[in-house]
Amino acid sequence: MPAGSKPQGDGLAIIFSAPSGAGKTTLVRHLMSKTELSLGFSVSATTRGPREGEVDGKDYHFLSPADFAEKVKNGAFVEYEEVYEGLSYGTLCSEVEKLWRDGRTPLFDVDVVGGQTLKSVFGDSALSIFVMPPSLFVLEDRLRGRGTEDEAALEKRIAKAQQELEAAPAFDLRLVNDDLDLAKQEAEDMVGDFLERAYL
Repeated sequence: MPAGSKPQGDGLAIIFSAPSGAGKTTLVRHLMSKTELSLGFSVSATTRGPREGEVDGKDYHFLSPADFAEKVKNGAFVEYEEVYEGLSYGTLCSEVEKLWRDGRTPLFDVDVVGGQTLKSVFGDSALSIFVMPPSLFVLEDRLRGRGTEDEAALEKRIAKAQQELEAAPAFDLRLVNDDLDLAKQEAEDMVGDFLERAYL
């Protein structure tokens, strides 16, 4: 994944990455509810269309492929990637800078490659957490339980997840999401400890 430009400023960042179905989005939503952490959700840009109930600027910044390509050319992204053919995602510098100006720490919910790229951009100013399923079998079960994809798409996701699990050692911390309540508490502790140490 190409690393783009570094945002202007010197704030901190929290990065959550995981294979699809590991539960990172649930953990990120939980952390966002903890106002005492002063986190701000970093809204990604994407070329995919909005799903039912999704709001532009809140869930994603929905861009046409042409707009996305133009922003890449102009160095507007911290990181970006064509995740699947014809489907791109990225983090806009302006999004990070806005959160820092508001006095909040950006919280990223990104795929594994995006997480590694963000960590390389932010270095020690970022905490990268890899959310793992208890096993590949459990992950497959969760993905099937969603009922959102046909068998071919599901097989592709499972194969990708298997590959992504090998990236876990590249992250600062690993969090096994077996018991959700326990995982939520662990996520809170990891983020709280990092922020506390950074502001000492």
